[in-house]
Amino acid sequence: MRCVLLLAGVLCASACAWGPGMYMDESAFRKRHAEMADAGTDGGAYEIIPIDAELLGKQQAALLQTRPAPKQDPLAEVATDYQYRVTAHDVLSVIVWDHPELTIPAGEFRSPEATGHPVSSDGTMFYPHVGVVQVAGKTLQEIRELLTQRLASVIERPQLDVRVVGFRGQKVQVTGEVVSPSSIPVTDVPLRVQDAISQVRGLTAEADLRGVTLSRGGKTFTLDLQALYEQGDVSQNWLLQDGDIINVPDRSRNKVFILGEVRRPSSRLMVKGRMTLAEAIGDTEGFDPVSSNPARVYVIRGNFNLPTIYKLDARSPDALLLATQFQLQPQDVVFVSPHDLTRWNRIISQIQPTVQVLWQAVDLGNRALTFQPQNPP
Repeated sequence: MRCVLLLAGVLCASACAWGPGMYMDESAFRKRHAEMADAGTDGGAYEIIPIDAELLGKQQAALLQTRPAPKQDPLAEVATDYQYRVTAHDVLSVIVWDHPELTIPAGEFRSPEATGHPVSSDGTMFYPHVGVVQVAGKTLQEIRELLTQRLASVIERPQLDVRVVGFRGQKVQVTGEVVSPSSIPVTDVPLRVQDAISQVRGLTAEADLRGVTLSRGGKTFTLDLQALYEQGDVSQNWLLQDGDIINVPDRSRNKVFILGEVRRPSSRLMVKGRMTLAEAIGDTEGFDPVSSNPARVYVIRGNFNLPTIYKLDARSPDALLLATQFQLQPQDVVFVSPHDLTRWNRIISQIQPTVQVLWQAVDLGNRALTFQPQNPP
């Protein structure tokens, strides 16, 4: 029996090294990364940074300096003097004043688009007394001057009005987290990214405004519409052209993971890319009052080889005021350590069945020796 108790004591003494569950061993962390630095696998300095007023001040200053840089719209010069150019499949309406025979009336039940002059796939259009003329690539003013010149030989001093009644040739695709993904025609009114999103009935609740992509000519550009809405950064609102594809991604990658001794460990989606440490803990219903150690709340950020770890001592409730200002980033891991007593109790609960089995085996052996029958003389 003494051997059994001695074995149990040895197990308990070394249990902290292999106890169940997750916990943060700060000394082991520093030692591991010191060895990696000595080996030359990385060149960073590793430390666990306390979350205090000084750190929050630095973080606030860094946020002000890391605002999205203004972008250069490739079509900025086009936007200043925008003119729509007719393309194939558009429908034009040509009105010659004082000559109704050249103007097909729309009528009460016929739209101007149905009675207009379509532009064929080769960019040409037919008009009476003019014949087939090339109109694709021309502005309305250029087409008006062309038809006026051609009709001058038939009509004395013709006066024309040319309009586009069907914008069919140029389109922009809007996909992703919008209410009604669809294609939008490019018209004689300049079409920008925000205009296109408005025409598809806006964004859904799952949209990630900071990562809107614009695909054009085999290249992809990232636009921050959140900076447009909240900071008035109009440089993010690019002018669109035919063939552009706008994709609004979802916010599934903007997650924060809250693990350890909280009531409901889970992953939480950030709202507009923002979440504080206090919000993350509150969304999981707070610390577990029985098993948690609020003095060791960690925020782990970055990759495995070069992480940044922040530590909050929340034993006093007023420390949560610091947590309300500490901004998390996507893919951060918030870990609340267990209390030392909690770890010890878990270790005991793990080895208790083994001790009981050994105790029962020894007890059965003692009973067998006690009640062993004596040989008759």
